Amino acid sequence: MSSRGDKRAGLLRKVVEHLAEHGIADLSLAPTAEKLGTSKRMLLYYFGSREALIAEAIAASRPDVSDLFRDVGDTGDLERAAWELWEAITRGRQQRPIRILFQVLSLAPTQPDRYAELAADAVRAMVEPLVPVYRGLGFDELEARSRASLLISGLRGLCLDRIVTGDEERIEAAAGVLIRAATTAENRKS
Repeated sequence: MSSRGDKRAGLLRKVVEHLAEHGIADLSLAPTAEKLGTSKRMLLYYFGSREALIAEAIAASRPDVSDLFRDVGDTGDLERAAWELWEAITRGRQQRPIRILFQVLSLAPTQPDRYAELAADAVRAMVEPLVPVYRGLGFDELEARSRASLLISGLRGLCLDRIVTGDEERIEAAAGVLIRAATTAENRKS
């Protein structure tokens, strides 16, 4: 990677950490740059705009669903991969960064001009890679899309509930129910 690429990647990591801790609702480039030890000009140089910066932070901070579900060959593999995703967003490396996604999703309904497209892209980026996984397990297109949505949106919602309420026991049990429902082979179309 080039020196410019190294600097950009390092700055993006700092941005993700900053946004996970401080949020995006009131994000202003100049104060953010100052807190990150850089300048607004450098943020614009590397990312182009506030919106592009947020989009890249979301992309850099979300779990790689394609990678997690790459080797799924049967429903047992699917269930294991779903648990790996759950672990990543609740206790693993995605625990803090997923908060950026929650912020964008919560802002999209009230500030659609600014966040709706970004939120929709973020949702698609996590759901779409699962659709071919479900198709490969024998589900028709609608069922594959429905189950991919159920699994991703359900786990994301439970993760948010866990953050807000702190009720780990209830949420962990609910995640188990959801994962079993979303990964079972019954109702598969032949």
